[in-house]
Amino acid sequence: MESSSSSAVTTRSISSASGENNNYMVMKEYWQTWQAGGLHKVLCMEGGDDDSSYAKNSQASASAITLCKPLLLTAIQSLKLFFIETNEGDSDTAYYDSIRIADLGCATGYNTLATIDMIVGSLRKRYLNECGFDPEFEVFFSDLPSNDFNSLFRSLTAMFDSVSDNNNKTLNKYYAAGVPGSFYHRLFPKSKLHIAVSLSALHWLSQIPKVVLDKTSPAWNKGRAWIEGANKEVVEAYAKQSEKDLQDFLVCRKEEIAKGGMLFILMAGRPESQPPENQLGDDVDSRAKHPFTTSMDQAWQDLLDEGLIDEETRDMFNILTYMRSKEEVENAINKCGGFEIKRMEYKRIVEHSEEKQQEWIMDPVSYGRAKANLVRATLRPIVEAHIGPYLCDQFFNRFQTRVSSDFNLLHKTCFYGVIIVCAIRI
Repeated sequence: MESSSSSAVTTRSISSASGENNNYMVMKEYWQTWQAGGLHKVLCMEGGDDDSSYAKNSQASASAITLCKPLLLTAIQSLKLFFIETNEGDSDTAYYDSIRIADLGCATGYNTLATIDMIVGSLRKRYLNECGFDPEFEVFFSDLPSNDFNSLFRSLTAMFDSVSDNNNKTLNKYYAAGVPGSFYHRLFPKSKLHIAVSLSALHWLSQIPKVVLDKTSPAWNKGRAWIEGANKEVVEAYAKQSEKDLQDFLVCRKEEIAKGGMLFILMAGRPESQPPENQLGDDVDSRAKHPFTTSMDQAWQDLLDEGLIDEETRDMFNILTYMRSKEEVENAINKCGGFEIKRMEYKRIVEHSEEKQQEWIMDPVSYGRAKANLVRATLRPIVEAHIGPYLCDQFFNRFQTRVSSDFNLLHKTCFYGVIIVCAIRI
């Protein structure tokens, strides 16, 4: 998805629960900074490689990518091969252009590197088998400027060095570059890309709808951090923002992807039969156990009940994700034009294995810690931007306690829905 966020917000530290933590003006400095147009400066997956980093807590994304891997490989096998020949008629003098691939919303860690290695390897094999040559590959890793590109490229360099040290010729080397920016805007020159992938990122919106942040609006999302089960005005605001964002994304990719090129998307989604207010479908257990619902709201309420924040601070925090349906995605692609949908599927993945669930039932403290680290990996930068470093730690402590103490929750199974789309630029 699309590093520390502290450089983009006020860096005043709130150091104790007795004095400054009750200073609401200080806390509001944090959320006013990022709510008022500064979201792109702080929204990112948690960088680094410690226990709460995205690199070590992206198993759900990894499972989703594994699920879509056969579809991606099949799409690559049917993709048009790009090359430019001279007019001299001598195949030995043919000039073959480099193949350019972009990962949009790359985040950090193994998922993006493994996916790109698979794409490059599959294409290289096709070129060798069908054309008899090995083209050069350029890969662009793109995410918001707040992404931890340093960690990403350290991992890439370590991977290349490890293979070189072992004299392993199987690694698919390529020329790599980072492209900071929002994928809701243009990132590349016209017809620059041959393949663009976006994996587990496009469900993140470009911004929180303004009406949701207006205390006088019917869309004020009081008492909730997300839109699952929220009032219709809140859901409608998110749906409208989602529609605009997806259209902006597609229009930009239409310009950037060469004709015959491929756009491959994996994003969180909901069942087609479910309205937008049922973001997680009709599965009661998933709706109760999802990290953005019950335990999340309880943790915010705990801070409020303890006098550490006020109601407005709680209600101003909103998670900017929206689970689209296949119909919404198809309508957006058809409206944009320039793409032919080759395949689109909705699939479900389980939160974790049955063996892992039984292990955590026996050790709920470990489960609470694991779930808290998962949420830290995705939300810590914006939570810290909202309430500051000290209260951010307090919030995740409350979240961990809530998860580990809810024994009924431990026996439930949570499923995540995903939508997979393969479209060709026409």
